Amino acid sequence: MTKHRLLSTALLALFGLVGLSATEPKTAQTKKELKTAITSAKTPADHQRIAAYYQKQADNMLAEAKQHDELAVLYGKSQNPQAERVGKNAEYCKYFAEYARKAAQQDQELAKMHEEMATQAMK
Repeated sequence: MTKHRLLSTALLALFGLVGLSATEPKTAQTKKELKTAITSAKTPADHQRIAAYYQKQADNMLAEAKQHDELAVLYGKSQNPQAERVGKNAEYCKYFAEYARKAAQQDQELAKMHEEMATQAMK
């Protein structure tokens, strides 16, 4: 009886995991996969896969922006004797943080566009 219960539990867990993975869109992992997905996208799942790629890129860029914002603050507070150089580093970090936020916004717009395409493909 214990073996039967253990086997039943294991099978339920296995089928549960299989069911979960089938509902989550697979994200394109590389630019090559993205290019292939874009040129062959027809189904809602195809567009969701592309949207997930762009959302992941946006999340990465927002993390980069946050990191560079923090570095700009550190450079601004630095007591380094080469103050002029440190000031330029702070400005670079501020510039890159803003660039990363703009890139993230564009990636989010592309993700939204493909989510809308996925909705349209369902009709």
